[in-house]
Amino acid sequence: MEGYAGQQFVGIDLHRRRSVIVRMTESGEVLESVRIVNDADRLTEVITRAGQSPEVVLEATYGWYWAADALQAAGASVHLAHPLGVKAFEYRRVKNDVRDAIDLADLLRMGRLAQGWIAPPATRKLRELVRHRAKLVAVRSLCKAEVHAVLAKCGVQVPMTDLFGVAGTALLDRLDLPAAYTARIASLRRLMDALNVEIDLFARLARARLARDPAYTAVQTIPDIGPTLGAVFVAEIGDVTRFATAPQLACWAGLTPRHHESDNRVRRGSITKQGSRLVRWAAVESVQTLSATSKVGQIRDRIAAHRGRNIGVVAAARRQLEYVYYALRDHHVRALQPNPTAAA
Repeated sequence: MEGYAGQQFVGIDLHRRRSVIVRMTESGEVLESVRIVNDADRLTEVITRAGQSPEVVLEATYGWYWAADALQAAGASVHLAHPLGVKAFEYRRVKNDVRDAIDLADLLRMGRLAQGWIAPPATRKLRELVRHRAKLVAVRSLCKAEVHAVLAKCGVQVPMTDLFGVAGTALLDRLDLPAAYTARIASLRRLMDALNVEIDLFARLARARLARDPAYTAVQTIPDIGPTLGAVFVAEIGDVTRFATAPQLACWAGLTPRHHESDNRVRRGSITKQGSRLVRWAAVESVQTLSATSKVGQIRDRIAAHRGRNIGVVAAARRQLEYVYYALRDHHVRALQPNPTAAA
């Protein structure tokens, strides 16, 4: 079968340093199984043995970008296995890299592969900026929590809601604590100052990349979505046309309820939270302080009155994400525009 000329399917079990590549025929016969040290040239060398336009699948695992780019440059049709779609691998009696690669190729060959979206390089670069800023904000929040913890140990009461505002900063400046606690708070404050600089820098870099993007401009017309949240939506969602409807986008973001159905029993639970954590956070964050007179704010308050604040916020975030969908797709949101008929 060395000179097999038919369509070939390739499964790659990608790891940090080494990977296993399995080539098979349309009928499922294994042609080759090889382990390589991760290198773009070595990967290309193996893939060229798979003929013209092979169908290749790899998991969305640690550092998959370079492999997908090398495969596409070699003329392969690349598929990204969704992590949730290959969980069954964990329940096999025998689990090894070769079996994983074979199973990936088999799923692709039989048309049963749950696939993720391979974002183009430009979108990936934008995501790097947006995600790094989010990571920096998380580190800054950790530093703030540490400062509160030190004050609690020393029995210092914090009367203001924002310890790091003008009044809170004045409080921290006049504290007289033992040397060890003073040094720790001073260190945390210096770290936060440095983080503020980096956060602002990456926010500016993201805005500069999106300055001429009509979708970025449109999404900011939605109430309480500014430049930062707008950049999150544009970068993380990417090509919105891959979702046929707005509810599909909400499902992808993990904002729809769980659904378990068997025979005549149907159970619905809390939201799945399976999807982009950053998009889900941005949607929820954007409705927290919305005016009660806005359309989404009314949804939040009406549902919160009967089922609690959290459920109301999630329902409002789901509607907000629908507006985001239309802003990214059509570059305007008709539902938010004044109705001339109603005004007349």
